[in-house]
Amino acid sequence: MSHIGNAIEKRDNGPEALVRRYKDDLTLVLPSHVKGETWMRLAYGALRSNQQLLQAATRNPGSFMSALQECARLGHEPGTDAFYFVVFGNEVQGIEGYRGVVERIYRAGAVKAVKAEVVYANDHFEYSPDMDRPVHKPNYFSNRGPIIGAYAYGVFQDGSTSKVVVIDRTYIDKVRKEAKGSSSPSSPWVKWEDGMVLKTVAKRLEPWVPSSTEWRKEQLRAAQEVAAERTTAPQEYTAVGAPQDIDEGPIEGELVD
Repeated sequence: MSHIGNAIEKRDNGPEALVRRYKDDLTLVLPSHVKGETWMRLAYGALRSNQQLLQAATRNPGSFMSALQECARLGHEPGTDAFYFVVFGNEVQGIEGYRGVVERIYRAGAVKAVKAEVVYANDHFEYSPDMDRPVHKPNYFSNRGPIIGAYAYGVFQDGSTSKVVVIDRTYIDKVRKEAKGSSSPSSPWVKWEDGMVLKTVAKRLEPWVPSSTEWRKEQLRAAQEVAAERTTAPQEYTAVGAPQDIDEGPIEGELVD
């Protein structure tokens, strides 16, 4: 548990009052693109609009504040599809959704599209490591059968494709088993299994694509420095051309057994 969660467990205060008290701690970890005041209003709203969450946060404010801090660190709006709060008994758990993972990838600016799909037993699906992208032909108007896997890849700004990540049912069940309270009726694994499978495969894609707003800022800063150096360089120096792209062949995918 974070230092905020540990510090407030012993305090007898309402959850909204505690959110206000630790406003500076929460907004300090927000990424630069998020406005602190707006984010705090959304945090208050998430509490006020969900009576079950309010009751759990009152009983266990430490767990709620820890979930809020994780939400702030990731730069998501509290209580949305990007980051939602789930009550397990007397504890509040914050869970980043599929939308949240994809939003972080888009924020970085390196990827112009993210393709992630759930594969069902009756879908036509074909992929091998020598293929640029999978071939997936679902019939949306028929019984597609149970979920058997999922895949994801990113399309970079230049049109090239990232590593393709494919997960099977065995991997999905392993992740679900390790998730806290996954068998509970209130668990997102029970209520929205397809969404959790999409999130799982999107998380597997993360190592292969930038997923941070700060990464984009660093790229812009570096580009500005290069531009400044070029404008101030003495005229007698000849600029060195950029290295040519090297064709490394097809990008292999990753199949998780």
